[in-house]
Amino acid sequence: MEQQVTIERMTYGPAAVGHLPGGKAVFVEGAAPGETVSVEVEQDKKTYARARLVRVVEASDARATAGLRCTAACGGCPWRHLSYEAQLAAKRSAVVDALVRTAHMDAARADGLVAPCMASRRQDGYRNKLELGVSATRDGKFNLGFREEGSRAFAAVDRCPIAHKKIERAPKALRGALRFVQGSADLGLFRVGVRHSLSTGELEVALWTRPGAFPRALAAKVVGDALPATSIVRVLADPGSARKVKGVETLAGRGWWRERMGECLFSTQAPSFFQVNTAQAQRLVDAVIEGLGGEDALSGQRVADLYAGGGTFSIPLALAGADVVAVEASGSSVRDLRFNAELNQVYLDVVGGDAAHELSTLGALDALVVDPPRAGLAETVPADIAKAGPRRVAYVSCDPQTLARDVARFEQLGYELVSACPVDMFPQTFHVETVALLSRR
Repeated sequence: MEQQVTIERMTYGPAAVGHLPGGKAVFVEGAAPGETVSVEVEQDKKTYARARLVRVVEASDARATAGLRCTAACGGCPWRHLSYEAQLAAKRSAVVDALVRTAHMDAARADGLVAPCMASRRQDGYRNKLELGVSATRDGKFNLGFREEGSRAFAAVDRCPIAHKKIERAPKALRGALRFVQGSADLGLFRVGVRHSLSTGELEVALWTRPGAFPRALAAKVVGDALPATSIVRVLADPGSARKVKGVETLAGRGWWRERMGECLFSTQAPSFFQVNTAQAQRLVDAVIEGLGGEDALSGQRVADLYAGGGTFSIPLALAGADVVAVEASGSSVRDLRFNAELNQVYLDVVGGDAAHELSTLGALDALVVDPPRAGLAETVPADIAKAGPRRVAYVSCDPQTLARDVARFEQLGYELVSACPVDMFPQTFHVETVALLSRR
């Protein structure tokens, strides 16, 4: 049975939210704030419902009226139906709402602390990386595509409009190439990563396989013919969420991927992480340095960078004159971190280990940068940071809810949130990065 709903706002997720005629909250994907839609309820829970959008009865200004359309069923662009202005507004609102609901902050204070969301110059063609999953067609042939976030659903798309033009059609090109390489044998291939840099022009293909026999020379030639790769590597790992890496083999080219961000060069070896939107990553770095007082204030200061990765923040901080201690647990990222320090001719005190365990060994700090995974900080880490006594903390977050939870912990330990700047790293999606600045009272 169809019911009409007025959409009120976007959630921090693919769906918009409104209320059914009886008052129950309903989540609807594909709807935009301010419009009236006709829906059919598909899941009716005790306190909320999920519904399918049947048609838009009255569209709002928040709905996109022009732009590149994408018919891929991968779920990778769940906000493509929204105007870009509406996307930016919804992302800022997600940060404000998290501070109010999770950190229990006064609404007026939260609204005053959160800056407008920094727009991305590119709303399509911004991703420097694609991660492709492997499946099989109905007749058993090798297939390559995307797995929908939070689901096992698989979509064998041919192109991805949010990727750089050079790798936009990589799914189709590599599907045919790897189907030929695999033939009738099972080569244990379960994931393919593709990276490209607009500034250096370098392109890397990483083939993730189970350990075992593999036609290295054939794979290198066929993949190289399909894409103009400067590096082709094989990552030997166990499938699954843990992805325990057992080794990396260079099949062709350098064996690493190089990107330029501002005045810094970064070499990244699979499976190390690098931000997927390079231009916006530079804005993250700028926001962190500005939030810590700028280059003049950082000169000679002892600054810790937790979850340092390959040096996205450590290298620019060191170039600004800070005495940087960088903490990173991943072995491949630690190697990249040391290499990148030498590449950019700066000194870093590199500590290989988990931030929660190493923090107590760092001594007194003037400032600290922390860029944790989506789960945020371990429960004891804010207290350990407080013991180190940095005057300012720059917290870079990829999840508003865990950021708000950790902000509340910091404020109980004598720190105060002084600003939060959302940065749109992922146009056409609901994801947002935030640089939060905290000051010791």
